[in-house]
This record gives sequence, C-alpha cells and structure tokens, in this order.
Amino acid sequence: MEYSCRKKKTRREEFLEIMEEIIPWDEWVGVIAPYYPSGRRGRPPMGIERMLRMYLLQIWFNLSDPATEDAIYDSYAMRKFTGIDFMTEDVPDETTLCKFRHLLEKNDLNKLIFDAINRVMVATGHMMKGGTIVDGTIINAPSSTKNAEKARDPEMHQTKKGSEWRFGMKCHIGVDAGSGLVHTIEVTAANEHDITVAAQLIREDDEVVYGDSGYLGIQKRAEVRDDAHLSGIDYRINRRPHSLPRVSDNAIDWERMIEHQKSSVHCKVEHAFRIIKCQFGYTKTRYRGLMKNENRLYAMFACANLYALARAGRSLRQA
Repeated sequence: MEYSCRKKKTRREEFLEIMEEIIPWDEWVGVIAPYYPSGRRGRPPMGIERMLRMYLLQIWFNLSDPATEDAIYDSYAMRKFTGIDFMTEDVPDETTLCKFRHLLEKNDLNKLIFDAINRVMVATGHMMKGGTIVDGTIINAPSSTKNAEKARDPEMHQTKKGSEWRFGMKCHIGVDAGSGLVHTIEVTAANEHDITVAAQLIREDDEVVYGDSGYLGIQKRAEVRDDAHLSGIDYRINRRPHSLPRVSDNAIDWERMIEHQKSSVHCKVEHAFRIIKCQFGYTKTRYRGLMKNENRLYAMFACANLYALARAGRSLRQA
C-alpha cells in the first residue's frame, strides 16, 4: 500500500511496463519449450517464462548472473516484472540462470526468436521491403591480461579508428530503410572491414542499399560483381567530404545536397545502436568469444525492435 502511493514512477519501471506489454511472451516461450527440460526425472525445472524474464532483465540492465539475482531481491519493479511472490517462493539462483543462458546459446534460440519477431513485423507491415541500410560498430572487449591464461581473448582483435586503437569485436547490422528496424546481424572481430560483410546484410528483395563512406567500392567486390541480384542493386554510398568539389557562394551545391539526402536515410541505423549502447548499456563485451556475444546481441536487437515499435505507439498486432 505504501509503494502504491508514490508520486512518481521511475524510468526503470516505465521501461519494464513497456516491455511487459510489447513482448509476445507466448510465442517466445513456444520457441524455447522444445529444448527445455521436461522435468520427468530429477528436480522440477523453473517455469520457462520466469527464467526468460530473468534473462531479459540481465541483458537489459547489463548485469552478471549474481547481480541479476541480487537486483530482483532489491528492486520492487524487477520483482513485479518477474512475478515472484516472496511469500511462497525465492528468486531462481545464479546457477539456474547460467544454465538457462547456456541452453539459449547452445541451441541458437535467440536467433530463432529474432527471426520469428522479424517475420511477424513483415507480416503486420511494420518492416518494409526494398531498401537496406548497412553499418557496423565496435564493441570493446577487456584488453587486460590479468587472468588465468595471461592472455587476451583470442577471438577479439584490435583496430585503429581515427587516432584511437580499439580492441574487441564488431557488430554489423542491416536495417530496413523504411522503418529503421534491424533485420540482419553479423558479428566479426574488430579488425574486419565493414565492406567484407556487407553482402551478407542485404536481403533478397532489396533494390537500394545505403551506407557510409566505408562501403565505397562495394560494387567492385567479387561477391557483389558475380551475383546477379547484388550487382543490380542501386548502392547509395556517402562520399568522403574532402572529395566533394567546392562551389562559389552564389551557386547551389548540388553535390552536398545529394549527400545530405543520403545521410538523412542512413542516420536511421544509429537509432538501433543507440538503444543497444545507451539504453541497454552494452558498450563492452560481457563474455569471451564471439559466439556468446552474438547470441546476446540477437536477443538485444529483438528487444530493441520491439522497444522502437512501442516508443512509436505501435504494436505487433497492428496491420
């Protein structure tokens, strides 16, 4: 009763209420159910939806397994989201959450959930066809060698961006040019150039592709030139600013006007990265190796797409 008399809702509680409403829980539970222990022998397993809710809290707030358990005990908003009643039950411990996460990683279930959500978005008209925006961002990884192996993660690499050296992995995404929703994800080491993965981010029905100046020359690559579909796409790639000709003050700068129009479409890709890095706090890798981090990114981008829909006042049930 005392908690219900508060004069203000926290941003955490508002966010959890949005995700509670927008996530299709029955569909996600149905994806996991065939791989989940039946409980015919041994200790009865925790409910799938409860463990899924606990796992989502972990990735949304960038928590470790022990920190997630502690946060649910500490936060009323998180306890309410998971539906745990302390009068009758306890929070699943960190080992149970770790095993559930390994189950998702072993069977690539986050990718199945991501693909299922995208199919629904296409069917309901939220995700359009015909155009894709491609881009990539570096996710830092711990560069310290103060560990048991006395070595850095062998699957991560370093690269130079501007005047700064970065160590970690790179997340490449393909974003629908009409809606700004992510439809394809690829994960590589940080030293992999964006243009080498671009062909894997393009859909079969795309006719136009937008990208920044890092994708200049994509038409000349063998995988694009030798493919009938990829070679026929209109690639609208931003030129480097120093390559644009100078014009007098009295003339119309058509070249920069065209580049501005390209950038106005390409900027939609930054909204997806903003949700991942600023909203979910995923600025540094949580696990060693690319596979585990890729599995986490599929879940995060599935939630990011749903969150973007909710912020726009739409739902998956709308046509």
